[in-house]
This record gives sequence, C-alpha cells and structure tokens, in this order.
Amino acid sequence: MSESEKGKAVLYDGNRCIGCRACSVACKSWNKNSADKESDNGVEITGGIEGKTQLSARTFTFMRYREIGDGYDLHWAFAKIQCMHCLNPACETACIVGALRRDEETGAVLYNQAKCIGCRYCMVACPFGIPTYQWDRPSPWIRKCTFCADRQNGGLSPACVTACPTGALEIFDERQQAIEEAHRRIEASPDKYVDRVYGEKEAGGTSWMYISPVDFQDLDFPNVTNESVPRNARKAMGALPYYAAGVIVLMAGAYWYTKRRQKIAAGEHEKKEG
Repeated sequence: MSESEKGKAVLYDGNRCIGCRACSVACKSWNKNSADKESDNGVEITGGIEGKTQLSARTFTFMRYREIGDGYDLHWAFAKIQCMHCLNPACETACIVGALRRDEETGAVLYNQAKCIGCRYCMVACPFGIPTYQWDRPSPWIRKCTFCADRQNGGLSPACVTACPTGALEIFDERQQAIEEAHRRIEASPDKYVDRVYGEKEAGGTSWMYISPVDFQDLDFPNVTNESVPRNARKAMGALPYYAAGVIVLMAGAYWYTKRRQKIAAGEHEKKEG
C-alpha cells in the first residue's frame, strides 16, 4: 500500500440509498451549519424534491435526485455529493501556503484556516468543483466537507455514515477493503449495478467511492481523468511565476509607450505655442 492510499474510505451504494437526506441533516447538525438563504449569492435552494442543488459554505453535502427512464419504467436514482477526499488532492498542490493537506490516518483532506490567504486556487484546481467560499462574510474562508476528522479522531464514524438508516454509506478502515466490497456487490448482482466503481481510479483515486444502478453520467458526475490531477496543478502552479513576469513586462511596456506618446504630444504642443 502506497502512502497516498492510507486512511479510511467510504463506499456509497446507490441501490441501498432511499434519498431520505438523513445524511444531510446529520452533517448540518454536527458542523452547526445553518440553512442557506435563497438570497445567498445565487445559491439555489428550490431544487424541487431534492431541496438543495449545490454545495455552499453552509452546506457540505446534499442528496442529488434524478428521474431515470420514462413511462412505467420511471424511477428515482440518488447520489450523495460532498468532497471526494482525493488520495493526491489537487487543492493541496494548488495551495501556495499549505492550508490544505491529506491526513493519512483518517483519509480526510483537511483545511487550516490559520494558514489560508483566501487566494481560492483550491476552488479552481478541484476537478470535482467542491470547495466553496464564504462570499457573504467580510473575512471569508474556504469551506468543505471535513470527512468528520474530529469524530474519527474520537473513535466515531462520520455523522452522515452514522445517520444513514439503510447502510447505503459504509466506512472501511482501509480503502482497498472498500474497493473489494464494491466489486463483490457488482459481481454478485450484475443486473443491479453498472460495472464501475466511481472514485476507484478517477483523479488518481479518492477516499469516497460510489456504486450505482445507473450510469454516473445520468447522475451528473464529472468525467474526470484517471490521471492524478496534482500533476496538472503542479505544472500550472510552476508556470505561474512566468505568467506573472510576462504580465509585469507587458504592463511596463504599455506604461513606457503611453508616457512616450504623452511626451511627444507635449513637445509638439510646445512647438506650436512657440
């Protein structure tokens, strides 16, 4: 087992989920997050039966509902959305002050507010579009699912896992155990699952993984490459100083050109006056 694969993992089973949203309620309760207001920077809270339709600084997880099929074959499919807690987090690589790091003990990608400078590179780097920002605060910070690292350190499971009444969320001490269980269920009931474990390989692997009765594209999961995203983030961050230097040179050139034109214009004006 590589260093990046250490830590716990959660398996979400779409065949066991009934869309009750107990996980969402438990998350808000444990993190003491209030409800989103409809006026909060365009946060959409009227998503029909599903209620919330996106993450926010006050909502670290929500249940996505999708109608699949038509006519008498119409049925609901669900997916719980939160931070995927990548094995090689792009947000960690993009953060220039080390405010984000993956904890090998819990598998959580943790955020240190004391180090954050609010550049929001992590929001740009995340291939799943997870980190959010406190747009309504005068001193805003990044917010996202913590994998309940505080509960895990106290010997408890994440609040959402504990609240799930159907066993759709299950935590494993090792990620490989979750992968093996996911494939066991798929092989045991191939007519009930699509043959894919989302998160096993996406973005180089994540600590949250999914199995589903419907294609993940029908649930609007992003089509993420299997390549570890930090490679791209590292390239982008490495090129940043060169882009910055280029912008400085360009701005200096524009300043010199403008001043030069002003000086020539002033000289011609003096000749006419003389």
